[in-house]
Amino acid sequence: MKCVSLIDRESPEPSPVGSEAPVACDVRLPMGLLGFEQIKDYLLISNPEEEPFRWLRVKDNPSLAFVVVEPFLAVPDYQPDIPKQDVEFLQLSHPQDAVLYNIVTLRAGQHATINLKGPVVINRNTGLGKQVIIANAGSYSVQHPLPEAEAAA
Repeated sequence: MKCVSLIDRESPEPSPVGSEAPVACDVRLPMGLLGFEQIKDYLLISNPEEEPFRWLRVKDNPSLAFVVVEPFLAVPDYQPDIPKQDVEFLQLSHPQDAVLYNIVTLRAGQHATINLKGPVVINRNTGLGKQVIIANAGSYSVQHPLPEAEAAA
């Protein structure tokens, strides 16, 4: 994926690894997201101050963005079965080529949830991504509660 620092968005140079500045990576979703199929180009924004959450923001519309999180932080034993046709579409040669994010839903007065049935799978080498319906979707929920942060002692 091509990534740049948001401090100097005009710079063609990628941000160094470990940079404390927010970083945006180009992500191309040729099929769009479910319900947003017409939107193809996104920025995956990582801000150290907002970890473990990230933003999947529409590239040409900064006011439209989705909160995402790596599923293994919320569900350590998450074992999504990515269908073979999606693996081929994303050109994933090895499991480590893929990075998964799940969309977070925030509802007023309720706990945040994540969609474990439909992760966004991104080829970390190319930035090509797709929201997939996992083959073992029956084992997971579209509204899995996010664990609350532990209160500081």
